[in-house]
Amino acid sequence: MTADLRVIEFAVRLRAHTQVHEIVPAIDGQALTDLIDRFEIDAGIQPAGGAYGGLIPACYRYGPLDEHFLGKENPGLGPNTAVLACECGEVGCWPLMTRITPTGSLVVWDGFAQPYRPTRDYAPFGPFLFGRAQYDEALAALAATM
Repeated sequence: MTADLRVIEFAVRLRAHTQVHEIVPAIDGQALTDLIDRFEIDAGIQPAGGAYGGLIPACYRYGPLDEHFLGKENPGLGPNTAVLACECGEVGCWPLMTRITPTGSLVVWDGFAQPYRPTRDYAPFGPFLFGRAQYDEALAALAATM
């Protein structure tokens, strides 16, 4: 295994104020919401910090989550994949999108974008490379939880 590989988890947590479950990817033990907040703040992007929340399957038809997190195109979201929603929980409000490319031995997340701010440069954020076996295990754990 190469040192460039990251470890992914899909944390399922209950939103206290709405009592619905949200999914927040974590890379190397750090919530993607925290990673993107830190990136945007450090890059001087405004507004930044606290803008993103997890995906709420009860609020949007993502389809099977294992397919969603393997980059299957979702109607209405285009060819990229929403990996975070707005802090309000609405994926159509302020999503963080990425290209997810699965191969035989890897899953790559790259090409991050905020579709409502197309001039923002997310090129330095990522790419994130995951070993396919570990990624599939994380998806299986997510499926078992949901």
